[in-house]
Amino acid sequence: MTHLDSNLAQSSLATRSMRFMLSNCVRALLLACCLACLTSPAMSAEPNLPDIGSPSDAIISLDDEYRIGLMIMRGLRDADQIMDDPEVSQYIDSIGHRLSSGAQEGNRRFTFFVVKDNTINAFALPGGFIGVNSGLLLETANESELAGVLAHEISHVTQRHIARSLAEQSRSSIVSTAAMLAAILVGAAAGAGDAAIAGIAAAQTLSLQQQMTFSRAAENEADRVGMGVLASAGFDPSGMPGFFGTMARRAGANEAQIPAIVRSHPITTERIAESRARAAQYPVHAVTDSVGYALIRERLRVLMTPAGDNAVDFYQAANKRNLDGSAARRYGYAIALTASGKPAEAIPLLQQLRDKDETVVMYHTALAQAQSLAGDTDAAVATFEQARRLFPRNVSVTVRYAETLMRANQAKQAHDMLLDLFNVVAPTPEQARQIALAANTAGDVADAYYYMAEYHIMGGDLMLAMNQLQMALSVPNLTPVQRARFRARLDEIRAVMPRRLPRNEPDGR
Repeated sequence: MTHLDSNLAQSSLATRSMRFMLSNCVRALLLACCLACLTSPAMSAEPNLPDIGSPSDAIISLDDEYRIGLMIMRGLRDADQIMDDPEVSQYIDSIGHRLSSGAQEGNRRFTFFVVKDNTINAFALPGGFIGVNSGLLLETANESELAGVLAHEISHVTQRHIARSLAEQSRSSIVSTAAMLAAILVGAAAGAGDAAIAGIAAAQTLSLQQQMTFSRAAENEADRVGMGVLASAGFDPSGMPGFFGTMARRAGANEAQIPAIVRSHPITTERIAESRARAAQYPVHAVTDSVGYALIRERLRVLMTPAGDNAVDFYQAANKRNLDGSAARRYGYAIALTASGKPAEAIPLLQQLRDKDETVVMYHTALAQAQSLAGDTDAAVATFEQARRLFPRNVSVTVRYAETLMRANQAKQAHDMLLDLFNVVAPTPEQARQIALAANTAGDVADAYYYMAEYHIMGGDLMLAMNQLQMALSVPNLTPVQRARFRARLDEIRAVMPRRLPRNEPDGR
């Protein structure tokens, strides 16, 4: 076992221990927290003005919100609920930041992610973490409907609805708040383990007033503010009421299987009418869906195919019925062929798509992956090199290229390529793990420790991050640049710890 493998095992053990402690905390505090939430004074029935400073700041700061959000994200990631597909992540991030860049003045961090769950739901976590279930994205009829859902959740964050709700429940501590949010929100995102199931059950039992996290006033404010965010970003404002209408019809047609988003965001005829009236106030202009929207829907259709089923069957049946022979459907069919172990059959389909429109990044990456999996590494490298010339430092191109190089035992080149990218673009936690593995395989153990430290920082585990940096500093023959970088990062972590720990560990000083 290598040093990195050993530390990955220690990390996994620590993460499982965290989940066990969080689970016990949730079980003990969930019922009391939900009761406190539902019996506290309701928010005013009148529309609230945008939040410009309130007693909520004394209850929970923006930094506190971010730390709580990190904790919940860590639980979701540990439960394998977050989709780390580079193409999907890059798409949802681009839509999310297109909206959020005009929704606030840069004082909040936003992280957008897709949850591996076919139920229809979306949610805002403390600290600007916005999750969208894969099932919701597949249910939308157009890109503006998806953007409308994201704009609504972004507005919950910018208006600090969680903090404002907690300001009315000042008896709640940060610990009990974290437990409540972990159970209810993780449960709403699909549930992870017994604690999440218990959270869903308790929340549904206590949801007699159709209220889980936010009051009706907060929902109305998020609709109103979100509509402006949606229109300002160039989407069709009618996308928001359009999706509300779809959810209302689904809820009415089958009350036994009401979509999760309807339970957590009650949708009434009055709310739909109000959102339609707001949308009508904006100028009408043609809005065209991006190519990426249609491709991501097909990609998710394949990635979320239930175990035991074969996505190829869906596309072959559609082809026999001559249904929608669009480029997106052909792309989905090719992805399904690759996923089912038939990459050679996918290659000609993807070559045709790529040659017809070279501006679409996902055609290049899918083709190169199919070529690599078919055993033609040289062709895959040539495809990736062409994509790198067209899309320099593109995340999905670079990450997929690095994966291919790792399979071809070219770890040094993969490490250098990822390092060039992540010096400019911040990696996701899984991408930090990827570059750590590439560095370790290439023999750069110090950088492997450093990027594992970054992985733990993203998960909120500063103790493990400090441990990784201390081991990085103990590696012989560090360059002056490496030593300075590792020390600086270690000092940053120590500065935000509640108190300095004994410095009897090696730190290279």
